Amino acid sequence: MSGWYELSKTSNGQFRFVLKAANAETILVSEHYTTLAAAKGGIASVQVNSPHDERYEKKVAKDGKPYFNLKAANHQIIGTSEQYSSEAARDKGIASVKTNGPTTLVKEKF
Repeated sequence: MSGWYELSKTSNGQFRFVLKAANAETILVSEHYTTLAAAKGGIASVQVNSPHDERYEKKVAKDGKPYFNLKAANHQIIGTSEQYSSEAARDKGIASVKTNGPTTLVKEKF
């Protein structure tokens, strides 16, 4: 089984999505979007950009924990990972997004 996107509505009426791996773990979280169409556009951008190494920006949080951002061709962030315990774990997270990002399965949770 491959991963999927969960599209939901926030308490203030905006939309966001998360990318889930096959084991149901959240591997990427989007920003908040003001419209459903914009959130679906964000999913489409992840589908297109996730296979490409150059779209991943490896970062380190202030507390020293590694994480990554997935960026579109225009350099805008389209998703952010959790914070990982090590760089190796972060790199596995990137590999998981590369594997699961192209999925077309979207589950709406609203």
